Amino acid sequence: MRGLRRLAALAGAAALLAVAPGNAQAASPKFSETTAIGTHNAYDKSKYTYFAQALDSGASLLELDVYADTLSHRWRVSHSNPLGNDNNCEAAKTPGELYGKSRNQDFGSCLDNMAAWNQLHPDHPPILVKVEMKVGFNDRAGLGPDEFDTLVAQKLGSSVYKPADLLGGTYPTLDAAAKADAWPARDSLRGKFVFDLIPGTVEQSNPFDHYWTDEEYGDHLRDLYASGNISSARAFPAVLGAANGDPRTSRYDASIRPWFVFFDGDAATYVNNGYDTAFYSANHYILIATGAHGVSPAISSTNPTDAEVAARLALLAENHASLITSDWSAKSASVLSSVTTRS
Repeated sequence: MRGLRRLAALAGAAALLAVAPGNAQAASPKFSETTAIGTHNAYDKSKYTYFAQALDSGASLLELDVYADTLSHRWRVSHSNPLGNDNNCEAAKTPGELYGKSRNQDFGSCLDNMAAWNQLHPDHPPILVKVEMKVGFNDRAGLGPDEFDTLVAQKLGSSVYKPADLLGGTYPTLDAAAKADAWPARDSLRGKFVFDLIPGTVEQSNPFDHYWTDEEYGDHLRDLYASGNISSARAFPAVLGAANGDPRTSRYDASIRPWFVFFDGDAATYVNNGYDTAFYSANHYILIATGAHGVSPAISSTNPTDAEVAARLALLAENHASLITSDWSAKSASVLSSVTTRS
């Protein structure tokens, strides 16, 4: 009974924070101090007819699957077709063109949609854009980290919260900045997008590819900082896979470990196995807990009740997640926009 009362109290806290007035103290925690909800594969037309509707959904995280197409030298957006586009991003560059143009566009058009939507909603809460690089980067073909940065910068300009913003001209690495909790207040990130990158499923299964997105972008950040050009970076690489303890020590060279402050792993693996997730909140790292529905007891992966979503958000906030994701696109904006205090 005590556990049920505690869960109810946490769910109530989630609701209170979600509806608190913009100038209230409850609405001004740091980005690292909250837990919010995201949508897996938000580019899927079965979830949202247009990507602008995914942006409308209230979700704090939207995921895109991106292929570096070396034949066309373009960034494709699709679940399983590396040479074509299959998505809800439309050929819309202005607010008036949204919700009606042809879909199945490339990554640049997805960014155009975001820029147009941002004009309509300049005060929107921060949205994390999780990009799975399905086959990784291909720098030799002109589809490397620097070209990624350039495209995002051209399309979204100052509406992107960058690694240099976290460093603030004060800290020598992202790790140092995170441990000092240099994250801005959530309210100060209104109108902003934050990009994080994970290695893709195709890349990970390629026996000839041993230099994945995470390591490549980590090297990119280290080298940009060393050359005095860190301000050009537009994304944060994420450590992929739930682990107990600090997964960076066994995966990366010591020179790039401090450039990882985003972590991404299966929620059920973290929680059901009793992993020490307090490590992430203690260091003010951003922890993305995927497949939130799968934590025991499992709930619907597509359309759970509002109460089940609130309880799952509270449970994973208690387990130190920053963002939780599932395929809950059927839920209302009032549910998907819920934000609570991270333990």
